[in-house]
Amino acid sequence: MPRTIDAPDITPRRATDDLHAAASAAQGEGKREYVQRMFSDIAPRYDLLNHVLSMNIDKRWRQKALTALAWTATPGGTYLDLCAGTLDVGALLVKQPGFGGFVAGADFAVPMLQHGTGKAPRSVLAPVGADALLLPFGNASLDGAIVAFGIRNVADLDAGLREVRRVLRPGARFVILEFSTPRFALVREAYLAYFHHVLPFIGRLVSGHTSAYTYLPMSVANFPTEETLADRMRAAGFSTVTWERLTLGIAAIHTGTA
Repeated sequence: MPRTIDAPDITPRRATDDLHAAASAAQGEGKREYVQRMFSDIAPRYDLLNHVLSMNIDKRWRQKALTALAWTATPGGTYLDLCAGTLDVGALLVKQPGFGGFVAGADFAVPMLQHGTGKAPRSVLAPVGADALLLPFGNASLDGAIVAFGIRNVADLDAGLREVRRVLRPGARFVILEFSTPRFALVREAYLAYFHHVLPFIGRLVSGHTSAYTYLPMSVANFPTEETLADRMRAAGFSTVTWERLTLGIAAIHTGTA
């Protein structure tokens, strides 16, 4: 059963402590523990906030990322939805016309997975409680992997990339959909104003969590640029690494081949 979330204690001291924890986690200090606890706490409102805060653009981004996965080459294969959260990406994949395979949705915040159950039958989409740094799959056992808005939350990015490379079959694709910072000055200013002020306010109001939606823009600010992420994918063993910006540079899709 999903865990019961008690009403948050939003006292000034508690809020200050939470914001400090969010800032530390965004820079890599105590990141694993903070992220696991945070996503477990906001699970009940996660889907609603995703769509509201992105004005539903995230749905189009996810569909584009699935196209980049090129699953049609192996429609009956086994795929990984990494940092799966509430299983949105996995559910979207198994519902694609012509898909006849299986998706494992892996996340270490189990309450998130629990809130995603029911989006697709377990016979084709199974939640797996697992850390991205220690996946319960054999070497070269999967036909593809995708991660949407989760790779920046992995405690050790390079180790996480290597772990995904380990479980993919030769020639399999890995797709990363992640937020980025727009390059054009006017777009960047508007984006940062929304990201650092509007988004945290709405996030706190709806989720009741004092720091989760402050951690989000901090984590994006501390995440590698598109070029650097591509280089780190290559260093982890991926080839034919490409990337493209989405919606004026608000997000980006990276694709690599195992």
